[in-house]
Amino acid sequence: MTFPIRVPASRFKRPLAAAGVALCALLTTAAPSLAADKITFLTSWFAQAEHGGFYQAKATGLYDKAGLDVTIKMGGPQVNGVQLLLAGETDMLMGYDIQVMKGREQNLPLVTVASSFQFDLQGIMTHDDVPDLAALKGRPVLIAGSSRTTFWPWLRLKYGYTDDQIRPYTFNLQPFFADKTVAQQGYLSSEPFQAEQQNEKVHFFLLADGGYPPYGSTIVTTEKMIKEKPDVVARFVKASLEGWRDYMANPAPGNALIKADNPKMSDAQIAYALRRLKETKALDGGDAASLGIGTITADRYKKIYDFLVAGELLDPKTDWQKTFDTRFVKDLKVGVQ
Repeated sequence: MTFPIRVPASRFKRPLAAAGVALCALLTTAAPSLAADKITFLTSWFAQAEHGGFYQAKATGLYDKAGLDVTIKMGGPQVNGVQLLLAGETDMLMGYDIQVMKGREQNLPLVTVASSFQFDLQGIMTHDDVPDLAALKGRPVLIAGSSRTTFWPWLRLKYGYTDDQIRPYTFNLQPFFADKTVAQQGYLSSEPFQAEQQNEKVHFFLLADGGYPPYGSTIVTTEKMIKEKPDVVARFVKASLEGWRDYMANPAPGNALIKADNPKMSDAQIAYALRRLKETKALDGGDAASLGIGTITADRYKKIYDFLVAGELLDPKTDWQKTFDTRFVKDLKVGVQ
């Protein structure tokens, strides 16, 4: 009598399992990985803490996680960001609301999709004997040529300044230090720091505190980019704003990249800028407190439009509602507890 030979099932399972592993490995090797979407982002100036959120997103892998291969390029005094954007040399840029609205006046397809800061960081720096901006009426004020078509008309209208007060600002503070009657334009996180380093006692008056309406360091792209790659725009905006949230909590990764791009940027300057951004709640104050970092609103853009028209800086026929698109930020609520 013969008996059937019982072969343990495990004798078959091991070769089959091994074959399955080999097949999976083969399929994994054969399947191409999805390439990250390439994005070039152009800043408005040399790398600094005011650009920290973007560098943080790059340094900590937030862009990678969003499926983006982001290149950050520095702007500067000789860089025409709008020209590069329209020519396709950059996909996004760090812009300015007045710049975008003036572009729309000329039918340039510029669109703001988010903002780093809830107000413009620009202001007027004075010596410590000046109590407020109204007291500068009749006194010399150093401003850059571009400021004649941005905040100067607003100052003229609000405080009665006149054009004969204007003196040229060449981004050199020595004329200000040398003349105690002079005031000058500056940024919250920059010129006051330089004055502090020289032991000069100054006051700094944010234009936003007086009602100057533009946002600060916006993210700008084109109608074409939004139409053809809305998902890429959405992912870039979200990762960038998350970068800002993380940068304000632990800036070390972003700072390392900032100093790699701009070796002249000191730790002291970065620390000062961060302190001022936190003190003024530039990122998370105003509408951002409830709507999230990066938020922009139609109401605010109407105020910017009205301000420009009142100052005769913009054709009233300009379609201001095409200058922004809130859909990329309105539901994110980044940083809202």
